[in-house]
Amino acid sequence: QALSEIEGMGERGGNLQEMRVRPLAKRRVDMHGFCNPSSFQRSPYLSARGNFASIFQGSSEEGYKAYHADKYDEDKNPNGIINFGTSENKLCFDLMSKRLTQADMNVIDPPLLQYPDWKGHLFLREEVARFLTYYCKAPAPLKAENVIVLNGCGSLFSALATVLCDPGEAVLIATPFYGGITQSVFLYGNVKLVYVYLDSKITGTSTRPFQLTVEKLEKALQDARAEGVTVRALILLNPQNPLGDIYSLSELRDYLEFAKRHELHVIVDEIYMLSVFDESATFHSVLGMDRLPDPQRTHVMWGITKDFAVSGIRFGTLYTENQDVANAVASLCYFHGVCGPVQHKVAQLLRDRDWINQVYLRANHARLKAAHTFVTDELKTLGVPFLNRNAGFFVWIDFRKYLKTGTFEEELLLWKRFLDNKVLLSCGKAFECGEPGWFRIIFADKTHRLQLGMQRIRKVLEEREQEILAEEKEQPCQSDQDGKADSTDEVIFVSRHQEPTCASSSSLGDLIGLLQQQMRSSDWLQKNTAEQFA
Repeated sequence: QALSEIEGMGERGGNLQEMRVRPLAKRRVDMHGFCNPSSFQRSPYLSARGNFASIFQGSSEEGYKAYHADKYDEDKNPNGIINFGTSENKLCFDLMSKRLTQADMNVIDPPLLQYPDWKGHLFLREEVARFLTYYCKAPAPLKAENVIVLNGCGSLFSALATVLCDPGEAVLIATPFYGGITQSVFLYGNVKLVYVYLDSKITGTSTRPFQLTVEKLEKALQDARAEGVTVRALILLNPQNPLGDIYSLSELRDYLEFAKRHELHVIVDEIYMLSVFDESATFHSVLGMDRLPDPQRTHVMWGITKDFAVSGIRFGTLYTENQDVANAVASLCYFHGVCGPVQHKVAQLLRDRDWINQVYLRANHARLKAAHTFVTDELKTLGVPFLNRNAGFFVWIDFRKYLKTGTFEEELLLWKRFLDNKVLLSCGKAFECGEPGWFRIIFADKTHRLQLGMQRIRKVLEEREQEILAEEKEQPCQSDQDGKADSTDEVIFVSRHQEPTCASSSSLGDLIGLLQQQMRSSDWLQKNTAEQFA
């Protein structure tokens, strides 16, 4: 439907700002959420799909273009853009570069330079099966025949969308979610996304902000069916990007049972499973469950990109017991294969269990935890609410109090203001968040970049705070809380992923952070400065 509307519009000479693209029938989200329609001219050299692909970009694409044109470099370009937008681990280059250049890695046998089995070389699939058996705590050894290797999890999303859904059918996914899935599933696979909108309020069966519940899944599914949309699958991200949530075993079982009732496939993306950096948090893999409710419709993805800090090496793997799905995905591996020498390196890496456990994971978790602590301490000092989680490379931040009107247009203006001040963040709209004002920051970076980036963020927020105070003085009748953060602020400061939050469980540091926030949101500090006292 979206493509045909573009085609027809091009013939009429219209522009994209006049149309509404609806990945889900009757969806009330316009094209500005994921495209840049400004000054669009239909190219006579492209198909309707080609024209659509050429403009399929949001604020994230604009930000990355600016970043690549003006990258921060401590020596060569100290005034360049610091990238807190791309989910990469920049803390372990020393460890990985040393390991990937050791003698056992540098092997070029003839079979590595020839076409492999499209599922991946058998030696690699066997190593992946052993690796996942160990780290996912599988109750029985996993099998190499159920492993398929592709060049990244984005390719896996595209392949699975293609083999599980016909064009125009849909998959279910909770928002906010990693925006690259939209490109893989919708743009490439021509499969719709049905959104399960989560919000920050603690209501009903929710015990934490942005909590996914079966009730919310049921409602989104029934709404889609009422609109005539066929839903074939559910996507789960665990740990969740951008929230950092880790699903409990009971939650996972509830989601899988829901999918079984409705005969939905479940695609579980566990790409951050080894990036849980705090001992208080426990990750549970779907592959570690004693019994899967519907094993023939459960498909688990993992890759080395995040957990091993090598986003430039494209490697993702799928584990599925359904051989029909495995064979169908394997038939697409011709387009998404991993070169032989890289397959050898990955197999060597995965089998080096002692180095992984004793050297890499210990150092990586310690570095992630230190970087996370630095950024969250800065946010507490600023009085900015955030989700306090222990997995992934990101913090989900509540900047709603810096939006006067609480709209996505204002969110985009704040995002551009950060970019103008040479720091790239990701705004909530890029993750299809339903509430304007939420941002994701990547903290897995070196200390000097974190310090400078947070200084730049602080500058923007302080300027914006002063502007809002000035506007409120001109319009004193408005409530201070209009469009601002709601009563979840306290929960967001102190919540953990496992337990419902209550005031009695708050730590001293969390309470201090809350008090700092309340002080900062008051205008007393602005009215009673040291200069005025002097």
